[in-house]
Amino acid sequence: MKQSQNGENLEHVRHSFAHVLAAAVKQLHPEVQLGIGPVIENGFYYDFGNIQLSSEDLPKVEKAMRKIAEQKLAFKKELWSISEALEHFKKENQPYKLELIEELEKTEKEVGMVWMGDVFLDLCRGGHIESTSELPLDAFKLTKVAGAYWRGDEKRPMLTRVYGIAFETAEELQEYLKRQEEAEKRDHKKLGKALGLFVFSDLVGPGLPLFTPKGTWILNQIKEYSRELRAGMGYQLVQTPQVNKAELFKISGHYDKYQDSMFRVRSNYTEEEYFLKPMNCPQHTQLYASESRSYRDLPVRFADFSLLYRDEKPGELGGLVRLRSFSQDDGHCFCAEDQIEDEFNRVLDAISLAMKRYEMNYWIRLSLRNEDAKENYLGDDATWEKAQQTMRGLLQKRGVEFKEAPGEAAFYGPKMDLVATDSIGREWQLSTIQLDLNMPKRFGLVYAAADGNKQSPVMIHSAIVGSPERFLGVLIEHYAGAFPLWLSPEQVWIVPVSDKFNEYAQQVAAQLQEKQFRVSLRGENETLGKKIRAGEKEKIPYLLVVGDKEAQANSVSARKRGEGDLGSMPVAQLLERLQSELSPLA
Repeated sequence: MKQSQNGENLEHVRHSFAHVLAAAVKQLHPEVQLGIGPVIENGFYYDFGNIQLSSEDLPKVEKAMRKIAEQKLAFKKELWSISEALEHFKKENQPYKLELIEELEKTEKEVGMVWMGDVFLDLCRGGHIESTSELPLDAFKLTKVAGAYWRGDEKRPMLTRVYGIAFETAEELQEYLKRQEEAEKRDHKKLGKALGLFVFSDLVGPGLPLFTPKGTWILNQIKEYSRELRAGMGYQLVQTPQVNKAELFKISGHYDKYQDSMFRVRSNYTEEEYFLKPMNCPQHTQLYASESRSYRDLPVRFADFSLLYRDEKPGELGGLVRLRSFSQDDGHCFCAEDQIEDEFNRVLDAISLAMKRYEMNYWIRLSLRNEDAKENYLGDDATWEKAQQTMRGLLQKRGVEFKEAPGEAAFYGPKMDLVATDSIGREWQLSTIQLDLNMPKRFGLVYAAADGNKQSPVMIHSAIVGSPERFLGVLIEHYAGAFPLWLSPEQVWIVPVSDKFNEYAQQVAAQLQEKQFRVSLRGENETLGKKIRAGEKEKIPYLLVVGDKEAQANSVSARKRGEGDLGSMPVAQLLERLQSELSPLA
């Protein structure tokens, strides 16, 4: 296979596999209606209408794909007129292709048609290998079948989507499958239920999680640590309402640029339009505007952990990592231009501390405006150029390595995104620092400069871990449910060998609780082995067995999660061990 440093050839391989997939399904089901088949991360998919497939059908489809690929069919692209393409797909009874062509007709006179030998012809803009003989047949696999609405619109027909993965070598495929197997074991939706951390209810609604006492405790620990970091940077905690007049979002730009993701709210007593807030920033502008400001007052820093609401499409919801209701460890700083560097470094230092505490590596992405779609953003070219160059310069001055990502900016300004890597190598976009020169001007925010003139402040948006709810889902998978001691809702179980030793177990519990450790006494009338297995299943960090020998010596027999039996030790020694395990995080 031809190699390419930028991975372009691998993309062509994956896209070619999508054509082979479509050809195989059409061979097996001649009545199938074809949708689209793009390249995605690690592979490809193709959407099919007018048929039903299940995971049991995948081996048969995969076998057909291999037979087609072994024919060494050449890929050849032709340009057809719109009328020729429409006529072809009308004869083939392909309504989805016809819709795509009719859409292209608004801007194009010709469309791409790609032959795969004389076996299969598809509407396609291109991006293929020369022949199916180049496909690494030992390095691909069909992985799953799912439902997908046509064009992502829940009002349109539901199609059958077949997913596949493809790599350059069989070894890469096997490594990926092993990672996926491990990811399946760590699935936060399964572990969250097994550990009793959160639930979803059909009566409450999709994307609206309910957190149990255990889950709430962990969630509050995440929030409290972010609050501590915010306080250390000089941020003051504020509280803002979840319902707002539409006028606020019209000024901020959310009404025009973000309305599709916002929940509209109806009042029984007024015709005014209201929305649930998707972000805190517009409200924080009003806190800033509530009093006169001078350069001596700057920076003004607000932190907010209010619940936010975004109207995500049902098909895009996924456990805790994509929700309709969530909070953010959100902060907004209003400052002068000569204070940007200091504020930027404060937040980046706090983010670095957080990632160290949560034991996550990371890299930095500089998210910029898409220069080919400027209409999707607020502000003029000069403002964007200034903001983007400022943020690029800050990262360069700090000596931070980063990757630029055009098109990933917020609609109001560029941003620095932190992409964290979890314990099995998956990436999660978490923290962010956003430089906003637009919103303060839109709201008419000013401060009195040293010369008495009115100046518009710079607004810096930032999040330390992003959404604590989403981050909890990430952490469940990062730790495989085995939270470090400081994050565990139950840190220690005390397990008496029989109910005769419950009184001593209570004494040990009292000593640990006095030092603020979270202890559960497991005095149930069950076998010792069953209690230990239950503690291991619930991933309790420390299990302390107490019996006659331990009661006589004021000791415990300790077991640590992941290490097994630690032997007998005095309670005082155990306390030292527990406190030392927490002390690096103090």
